[in-house]
Amino acid sequence: MKLKSTFVLSATALLMTTSLALAEGMAADTVIASQRAALAENTAGKGFGPQSPRNIDTVAGNNDRVFAEAPAYTEMNLCNIHFHDGAEHQGGEFTLFAGNGDGAGFGTGFKYAGNLTEAELAPFGKAVGDKGHGGLVSGDTIEVHYVHTTAQVTPGPTLGACLSEAISNPQLRVETQVYVLVNDPAAADFVALTAHDVVDGVHQAINIPANTGTPVQYEGSTTGPGYNEVGSPLQVSWSVRPQVVKVNIASVDAWFQNNVFGEDHAHGVRNLVENPDLLSPIN
Repeated sequence: MKLKSTFVLSATALLMTTSLALAEGMAADTVIASQRAALAENTAGKGFGPQSPRNIDTVAGNNDRVFAEAPAYTEMNLCNIHFHDGAEHQGGEFTLFAGNGDGAGFGTGFKYAGNLTEAELAPFGKAVGDKGHGGLVSGDTIEVHYVHTTAQVTPGPTLGACLSEAISNPQLRVETQVYVLVNDPAAADFVALTAHDVVDGVHQAINIPANTGTPVQYEGSTTGPGYNEVGSPLQVSWSVRPQVVKVNIASVDAWFQNNVFGEDHAHGVRNLVENPDLLSPIN
C-alpha cells in the first residue's frame, strides 16, 4: 500500500513537472531521456561510428570504430558553411546549458558562459532569421560549421555540396567556431568571418579565427536534431575551438540576405551525445 501511494505521488509530481515544462514551451526531461534511450537502442550492435556533438572537455569514449582522420582543412575544399542556434558542443567558454528546448532542436544547446554588457545585449530591433522558431536576438550563442571535403567541389547549399559524382564518400572535416551575438558595430563582422576564396588551388574560408584556443580534434559524425534518436552514418573529423568570439548581430542579418550557401536561418541542435559507446576517445 505504501508503495502504491509513493507511485501515485511520483506520477503526480512527474505530471506537474511535465505540464509546467510544456506550458513554458520546454520539453520535459522525460522527452530527452526517451530520445537518448532510442538512440542507444537504434545504434546498439549495428556498427555505428562515433557520434557528435560531445563535451570537448572530456576525453573518454568507448567507440573504437576506426576511420582515417581527414587532412588539414587547408588541404581540402570548403563546401558549406551553416550554423546552429545554440552551441551543439559543450566545453571551453560555452558550458551554460540553455535547457531542453522544444524537444526538436530549438531552444537548447549551450550558451556563452561569459559576461555581456547592457549595450551588447540591447535589442537589435528585429529577430534575425526568423523562420518559425523565434529567430536570433542579441546575446544568443551560435555554433558555426565550416565544412570541408576531399571532393572536387565548389561551396554551396547543404551537405550535398560536399559530395560529387566522382567521389560520393569523401573525407569530411568540420572546423568549428562558437560566436555570441552582440548589438555592437565594433564587434567582429560575420560576413568577413565567412568570406571564402581559392587558395593554393582549394576553396577556403579565409578568415576562420586563429586566436580562439587550440582546437579540440576528435572523430565523430554529422549533427542536427534529426539524429536525436538514430545514429548518423557519416564520418567526420572535428576541430572545435574552445574560445568564443563576439560578432555583430547586424552582420549576421546581412549574411542571411546574401550567401552562396542558401542559408536564411539558424539550424536546430542535436542532443549532446553522452553515451560512451557512441563517443571516440580523444587523444
